[in-house]
Amino acid sequence: MTNRMQRWMALGLVLGTLALGGCAVAVVGGAAAAGGLVATDRRSTATQLADQSIELRASSRVNDALGERRGHVSITSYFRKVLITGEVATAQDRQLAAEAVRGTPDVVGVINELAVMPDTSIAQRSEDTVLTGKVKAKLIDANGVPANSIKVLTERGTVYLMGRLTQREEALATEVARTVPGVQRVVRIIDNISEQAALHPADSTGTTPPPAPVTTVPSSGAGAAPGAAPAVEVHPVSQPTVIQQPPVEVRPLPPAK
Repeated sequence: MTNRMQRWMALGLVLGTLALGGCAVAVVGGAAAAGGLVATDRRSTATQLADQSIELRASSRVNDALGERRGHVSITSYFRKVLITGEVATAQDRQLAAEAVRGTPDVVGVINELAVMPDTSIAQRSEDTVLTGKVKAKLIDANGVPANSIKVLTERGTVYLMGRLTQREEALATEVARTVPGVQRVVRIIDNISEQAALHPADSTGTTPPPAPVTTVPSSGAGAAPGAAPAVEVHPVSQPTVIQQPPVEVRPLPPAK
């Protein structure tokens, strides 16, 4: 089966989930496996289970904090970094949701992308699901991109890429995502690793090294070079530093030409 056939199979299955209410990313991963691709994940089994547990516990804490005001709030954990997306009614609810997630055991960092606005429509969420499928399918089709090691999520046209990638892989995945029609912005939540680590993601004990801390880099004003391109914008979190590595990058990108 060619890469093009695999891509269209993945996209077709994702479109089918709109009527069934299934998880688009999970279906794409299943399609890739059915197409003969090796399903790889650079997190240890223990880390994958920890991420699943974090999502459940953080979601429960957000429910407790917001109650009926929760609306459309999504919790996604990768490598113990938690991305919060969706919409809330007030800035106070946005802060409460972040604090609830930050207090969840095992969480290393929080990237709060909640928007203060009315909940998006079913049509908008359906478009986001389709866009996630298109991005994932194109990542599968791209050479040099470990598609099965990248979690893709879309909210209101913004595509979030989460994973553990080399700088080369990150650049390739970003370029792939930003050239998909309909993508308005690409946000990268990436732990950069060496080429050697990409080949051997787990150490001899079978565990995954700790994630890099989420830090802040100036994006404008003091510290920004005159006339320079926009710097990396990174959302700050109040979490202890685990190990000194490159920071999480959250970078809005211009539309593809």
